[in-house]
This record gives sequence, structure tokens and C-alpha cells, in this order.
Amino acid sequence: MDATSKDSLAQLDNLLAAGNQSWLFGAGISLNAGIPLMWPLTERIFARADDDGEKDDFKILEHVKDQLDDSAHIEHILSQLGDLRAIADRSKDKSIDFEDIKLSVGELDQLHQRILSWIAETIRWGFKPSKPDGTPEEIGTSDNRIVVVDDHAAFVSALFDRSQAGIAERRRAVKLFTTNYDTLIEDALALGCFSYWDGFSGGAVAYRCHRYGDDEPNFGDRAHVIKLHGSIDWHLASDDRVWRVRDGDVYPEKSSRVLIYPQSTKYLATQRDPFAAQFDLLRRALSARDENVFFTCGYSFGDEHINQEMELALQRSENKTTLVAFSEKLNPTLDAWRNSGWGKRVYVVTADGIYVGAEGPYAPPTAPKKRDWWTFSGVTKILNSGAEACAL
Repeated sequence: MDATSKDSLAQLDNLLAAGNQSWLFGAGISLNAGIPLMWPLTERIFARADDDGEKDDFKILEHVKDQLDDSAHIEHILSQLGDLRAIADRSKDKSIDFEDIKLSVGELDQLHQRILSWIAETIRWGFKPSKPDGTPEEIGTSDNRIVVVDDHAAFVSALFDRSQAGIAERRRAVKLFTTNYDTLIEDALALGCFSYWDGFSGGAVAYRCHRYGDDEPNFGDRAHVIKLHGSIDWHLASDDRVWRVRDGDVYPEKSSRVLIYPQSTKYLATQRDPFAAQFDLLRRALSARDENVFFTCGYSFGDEHINQEMELALQRSENKTTLVAFSEKLNPTLDAWRNSGWGKRVYVVTADGIYVGAEGPYAPPTAPKKRDWWTFSGVTKILNSGAEACAL
């Protein structure tokens, strides 16, 4: 291995051992756990609408989907429904037409709630779509849940045990941002006996205590978990309080589920808690003027709002954050960033090797092999064994 590749591997190990670091996770980290990506999830929700929905649910979802780009998934469909709901609320008769179907504002709200419930159940119980090799789909149920926590548990163990070996004291709690609705990060931290803060106070039933503008607490917790798109166990009560509630509990009274962070209405949504507070914490993590490392894993850079927050922060001349993206390959966003004026602070760890700014790939695999260190389990291997050992 050439000297430049060895140096890039050593730099990666140093970044992973940094005392001030944050992580951003996307749907990719939960795929092996039995939770589908957005497009299989979308197909599952359409199936639920056809099987379990009201008479016109499936037809309405098809109508909305046909109005959107071919790449649209269930979050985009929910955003469109939200926009149509706003139009209906401004209209004289408080309704909207879907070809020959008319829905009132109240009926739109009920449809929205049904979709959120189907999403929550799918994520809580698990769903594995059929595969091209003929493997049939696997549907988790309340009596036969197929979601597992193994990969998440291995990652947090590697992050908080192995990667801190030799570090006397981490200066700050590791910030774990996620766009996922599942609770696997929190579950893995609890199972590993790692204390964490998530903005709630209480026990199995907890209330949201962190508000926009509040400082993060300094209780000596190992991690801060910040869920940017909500969670399957967050609920909004009629008094506008946000609760974290156990699966199956009938209290406190819930007027709607805080679950989906809409794509197209994101700027309006982030003006209200809890999302305003969550994105405020993201901005603070990205804007630190001290040496800081921001990792991404399982995140496809498909959320333009998050991408914009990252770019606005990183392009500031006084910013000292280094971005390390674990991604199967370069994408247009990462390619533009690494070739920008601040690109020297961008590392991209791919199946083809490591890109450092405009240079790379370093430590490439021997063709035709590909490296797996960009995956969630691959990152865990690097944390446990070191980048150079994983490059052999």
C-alpha cells in the first residue's frame, strides 16, 4: 500500500477517535434490522391502504402519486396531502377533489392519520420486501416482530467502548442525529447501558422538555439522540404537549402522531417544536468553531433541507467541522462539496476507496472487489479494528 493511502487511513482513524463528534444516520442503517427503505415502505403503505383502508384510500394515494415525480415516496405523498389539506382549509366548502372523490378537511386528517399508523406499525414490526431471486416478502406483525437490534448494538458498543480506548475523557456527549423513525438507536444505547439524552424527561412515558433555544444539558451522558424527522413513539396531545409513549398505551390522550417531517412543507414545519428545536441542535453541531467531526452513515443526501444546513455551515471560513461521509459511491452533492473551496475538509469513504477533498480514491480495493466499510456494519468494523486493518 502506498504512503498516501496509509496516511489517509491514519487520518480516518484519528477522526473516528475525535473527542468532539456528531453522527447523522439515514434509513440505510436500519435496512438489515428488518426496516424497509422508503420505496419498499411506500409499496407496503399502498398495500395496507388497499387491504385495510377506507373504500377510497388506495385510489386517492394513486391519484396523488401520479401527480408527483417518479422518484416520490411516501413522505412526498404525505407532503402533497398536507398541501392539499391547506388548500381545502382555505376553500369555501372546506374540501378538496380527487377526480370523482371529494374529501373534507376532517376526512383528509383521518386519511393522514391512517397512513401514519400504517407507517408506524410497519417500522415497529418490520417488513422485508420480496427479492429478485424469488425470496418472498416477510411481514412482521404484533405477534411476530422481525425487527432486530444487533447491528445497532454492535455499533454503539464499538463507538463507546472500543473507539474510546486510551481516551481519558470525551469532552462532550456524542450527538447522534437520525432521520429514522425507529427506536433502534435508543434501544441499543439502553441495552449497552450507555446513558443518553433525547429531549424528553420521564420514564417509559415521558414528556418533551427541550424547547427551541434551550441549551443542551451537560449531565455527563454518553450520547445525545436527536431525531430530525420524529419517531414512532412520539405523540402530540390535545394540549400541544409532545409525549414519548409506549407501544399500546392508551394514555395520555393523543390527538395526532408526531411522526413524519414533511418534505415540501419543511420550512413551515421547522418553525414549530419539536422540529424547530431538533434542527436548531443540528445547526449548532455543524457550526461549532472548535475542531469538530461530523459523520454520516446510511444517509443518501436526499433531504435538501438537511443538505442545505450542512452546506451553509461548512462553507463558512471560520468553520472547523470536518465532514466524513460513509457512502457506497460519490453522489452529486458530495462530489460538488469535495471540489469546493472548503472541500479539503470533506472525506468520503466509498466502496472504491477514500476520497479526501478533490483527491482519491486512496486505499482502493483490488479489482473486481469492493470495500464494505461504507456500510453500517463496515463502520463498526473500522471502529473495532481500525481503518488500516480493514483495508488489508
